[in-house]
Amino acid sequence: MNQSVYLDYAATSPMHPKVIDEMSEAMRSHFGNASSTHQYGRLSRGLLDEARIVFAKSIQAKPNEILMTSGGTESDNTAILKTAEKFGTKKRHIITTNVEHQAVLKPMEYLEALGYEVTYLPVNEEGFVTADQVEQALREDTFLVSIMFGNNEVGTVMPIADIGQLLKNKEQPIVFHTDAVQAYGSKAIDVNQLNVDLLSVSAHKIGGPKGIGFLYCREGLSLPSLILGGEQETKRRAGTENIPAVVGFKTAVELMLRNQTQRVQNYLELKTRLVNQLEKANIAYKVNGNLEKSLPQIISLHLTGVNAERMLIKLDLSGIAVSAGSACTAGNIDPSHVLTAMYGEKHPAISETIRISMGFETKEQDIDRLVTVLDKEINNQ
Repeated sequence: MNQSVYLDYAATSPMHPKVIDEMSEAMRSHFGNASSTHQYGRLSRGLLDEARIVFAKSIQAKPNEILMTSGGTESDNTAILKTAEKFGTKKRHIITTNVEHQAVLKPMEYLEALGYEVTYLPVNEEGFVTADQVEQALREDTFLVSIMFGNNEVGTVMPIADIGQLLKNKEQPIVFHTDAVQAYGSKAIDVNQLNVDLLSVSAHKIGGPKGIGFLYCREGLSLPSLILGGEQETKRRAGTENIPAVVGFKTAVELMLRNQTQRVQNYLELKTRLVNQLEKANIAYKVNGNLEKSLPQIISLHLTGVNAERMLIKLDLSGIAVSAGSACTAGNIDPSHVLTAMYGEKHPAISETIRISMGFETKEQDIDRLVTVLDKEINNQ
């Protein structure tokens, strides 16, 4: 039996056992509709209100600025599409980057089809954009800037505070959105210091359940609801709230905050261990991005001369789960748009990259096991 090693937390994380326990209890005891006025509804409403307070404190926001969603994709779609709807035909220009998650890029493509203009800022070879690039791209009709906090493939941390300060100093009103799905939990976030207006978060990246997240929406920025129906979430997001998922998400956030500093330090130590072990094993590699200026839990490795898709299969057969720099869908391999943006279309890293991402259960022996198998497959065939 192969030793099982999960190193794909950037895709999703296992639910924390405490989260499962709390959700199970909520499913047994709190089935009331949070919009109902009887005691069952009031109990559910209380749990929802408590969770909103926890979520707000985690990013130094106010509870009324937290909008519950079904996850990062809905949060991103709401931020982008509904900001465009809010500004109507008055302004038509948006700024983003060419390394965003598809949950940002697809809404941008949709708006382009409706006649909006989108500037996709190029990144350098380490995956960064700068505040100067944003400033150069600004126009009189720019109404939205959407730039991710930390990249999901290579871990690059964007200069969100610098961009936020730049936009705050401008006389024209420009909404600033950041997709913080990967950064939430591993980077300290203060929405006021960052000067962001909209921020997206998903529960399943931090040991919480799938199908729930939140959108921070700065007080005073009133967006139309993406989902039409009832008057839940103060008329900002229709649909009966999923109270067990809310409870699970709240528990995951509380666990995240309880040992955040220690956990981040552990990720950094595991990263260092991985790099040292690769050196000892004499495995030819290069880090995609910047090791020191990336999310602590993600490391993207260009394994020189090694086909990533074949290596994924070999690792999987050895009980090790990582991901590649390419997305494989229905047998068709699409090159990573992030690596292509960083290096160009023909760079060998595009087909020779694996992504290792860690989480609350990752241990030193997991890293050691990964390197042992890589060594065997690359150097000792």
